Amino acid sequence: MIGKLQGIVDYIGDGFIILMAGPVGYQVYTSETLTLKSTVSLWIETIVREDSIRLFGFSTHSAQNLFNMLIGVSGVGPKVALAIMGTIKTDTLMTAIATGDTKTISTAPGVGKKMAEKIIVELKSRVGSASFDFGASDSGGVLPDLLAALESLGYRRMDIVEMAQKLVAQNPDADISKLVPMALKEISGNK
Repeated sequence: MIGKLQGIVDYIGDGFIILMAGPVGYQVYTSETLTLKSTVSLWIETIVREDSIRLFGFSTHSAQNLFNMLIGVSGVGPKVALAIMGTIKTDTLMTAIATGDTKTISTAPGVGKKMAEKIIVELKSRVGSASFDFGASDSGGVLPDLLAALESLGYRRMDIVEMAQKLVAQNPDADISKLVPMALKEISGNK
């Protein structure tokens, strides 16, 4: 079994790359943003099916673990798991699972509300014990309220989740009336 590959990105296709590791080119499915002719090192997950053997590549071991957790959810295959990971950053996804945020998970292509709920139900206990900076201590706290307030002002959830998580983590004692103006200032500063 292949555990890790290092080589040069020789070709970038739709959802996959050809990674030249010595004289051999491996077709690796990935959601990573890579550039042609760059040297990369990817953790590899090999999935063997009746009609195929596919390699899936990740820049970090934690991303590979998250992929394995996602494909362990019934109804989530490798293609949907990659779509989720390509749309939502790892920390944001883990926070969304830990806090029960179906809206964020539903932003991924091919994932509806029911699938998002299923992912949360099956993975919440596993992600809740993982170590990451945001969300676990705020489940049911101000983060959902902050996201709802910003969405009501017309901002897309996928554009504001990460910023909102950082604000909540950096200002644990702030309430929604203080966080909304801070968020608006952060958003206007990024334009």
